[in-house]
Amino acid sequence: MSSCSLIVISSPSGGGKTTVIRKLLERSPDLSYGVSATTRSPRMSEKNGKDYYFISKSEFKSRMEANDFLEWAKVHGQFYGTLKSQVMQGLKQGKNILLDIDVQGGLAVKKQMKTAVLVFLMPPSMKVLEQRLRKRGTETGIALQKRLKAASQEIQAADQYDYIVYNHDVNQAIHDVQQIIHFKNT
Repeated sequence: MSSCSLIVISSPSGGGKTTVIRKLLERSPDLSYGVSATTRSPRMSEKNGKDYYFISKSEFKSRMEANDFLEWAKVHGQFYGTLKSQVMQGLKQGKNILLDIDVQGGLAVKKQMKTAVLVFLMPPSMKVLEQRLRKRGTETGIALQKRLKAASQEIQAADQYDYIVYNHDVNQAIHDVQQIIHFKNT
């Protein structure tokens, strides 16, 4: 590959981002995961520094004031952000950096780094998305309805992305994203 890219992958909660990104990282040694910082509590299987940097709201706000984030957003009542230093370090090391962030964050990254590649992972349907969220079991009732409302808004913003990959079949979606990365780096 001739150059390295910052690749933002966004989709609504339950859209398959985590699965696609994990498989891409397993298959491609030239990819590196850009770990985001968040103020939310870790889920059972998540590890600090691997899935997210779990930090307090006061630390997050201090880092915002210090302009340490490439982008940050308040989503579902919690703060999420991408540390500039981590992204720049990975790119300097010759890695393609994958970011798993929401639409709001993805668009903010594109404003800061015009060469960033934005990929929206489109769920098969709202019905399938709801089934995935229910199966995940992390939200119920009002929280689930908020996620679905946010998903509808995020899907409407997909046309602002460079690429839309339909996630009807996870292996095909992974292949499609690999092709985009390859194309952007040749």
